[in-house]
Amino acid sequence: MFTPSPYGWISQYLIGFFFAYGVYLPFWALWFEEQGVSASDIGILVGLGFATRCVANLVLTPRIHKVEHLMPALRILSFAGLLFVGFHFFTGGSFWLMAVATVLFNLCCGPIVPISDAMANYYGRLKMLDYGRTRLWGSIAFIAGSTIVGYLVSLYGTDMILYTALAGMLIALLFSMRAINPMPVTDTQEHMERPKLSELLRENSVIRFLALVALIQGSHAAYYSFSTIYWKEAGYSEAIIGYLWSLGVVAEIIIFALSKRLFVGWSLRALFVVASVGVVVRWGLTASTTALLALVAIQLLHGVTFAVAHIAAIQYIQASPPNRMVALQALYNAIPLGAFIALMTALSGWGYENWGANVFWAMAAMGVLALFIRAEPKSTRKSDSLNKAELEAQN
Repeated sequence: MFTPSPYGWISQYLIGFFFAYGVYLPFWALWFEEQGVSASDIGILVGLGFATRCVANLVLTPRIHKVEHLMPALRILSFAGLLFVGFHFFTGGSFWLMAVATVLFNLCCGPIVPISDAMANYYGRLKMLDYGRTRLWGSIAFIAGSTIVGYLVSLYGTDMILYTALAGMLIALLFSMRAINPMPVTDTQEHMERPKLSELLRENSVIRFLALVALIQGSHAAYYSFSTIYWKEAGYSEAIIGYLWSLGVVAEIIIFALSKRLFVGWSLRALFVVASVGVVVRWGLTASTTALLALVAIQLLHGVTFAVAHIAAIQYIQASPPNRMVALQALYNAIPLGAFIALMTALSGWGYENWGANVFWAMAAMGVLALFIRAEPKSTRKSDSLNKAELEAQN
């Protein structure tokens, strides 16, 4: 039987999972609406999903700390996720059963992202894969999932949201059942020295890292929640808005695909500065104009504000001691990408209601603050440079 390489195994698993996630993130609220759930209750359910993923990444993910346990964990979570998507069919329009289904599914999909990233980090440290080239398949699958399900819903109704998500989780599960060559193995010393999350959260370097990434990624909150409404009020059709959203993900894919060539020899500081400046420019433009050419430029900057910042965060984690990687991955997904974005989403709702498009100036200000924070991994000695020669020396 064919045994895939680390790149093949992880990239193909991400295709299945992010296909399902591309269905879940944009369309789950539509399925709730079709079940008769009110707008306020949909907000509660969506917020419950964010909160559950945050808690799961703080409580469950760090417990899976040995690299040889990452693959079995992904198999279990994928199987459970498949079951819990199917459980939605049996909620019968009950808000409380939908809440239970939301919690159960997000308990699974929350840890899948950091655990799969932890596997990629492990093999990335061993020079067996390029993280950006591996991760881009998740972005491609996200576009495919959101595009395909939109077409199917228009033809066959909203139950296709569940069927399509089921298909993605089934693909992920089937891909996860294969072995990988070579299998991951944890060093005994690294296992014994695994730090607790509470210990990491007392370290200045980790606090600075989380604060820096939270400012950059949290600045997307108003965009995720209100850019569609803002652009529709400016007179653009749903089709144009859909193209603009896709353009942002395409820019993200390009950066992931070319990251090894584009950023070889770049320091962590340089990557985070570029992402921070991109935040200032992107949200400043968003607040200032709705001209179509400007919107194209704004969406192309998604490759800078999201993808470059994400690559820098992954490099920070990869450059840290191996025994800290899963814990740092869990904190990264739980706090900057979970709790902080949820908080900023709530605040941006108040801001958009009171300030309109000027709320994006507040998002731009977060990029200014990020410029003053310097994050270096604990293992860095002389500088924060992560050029190729230094990474090879570390290995």
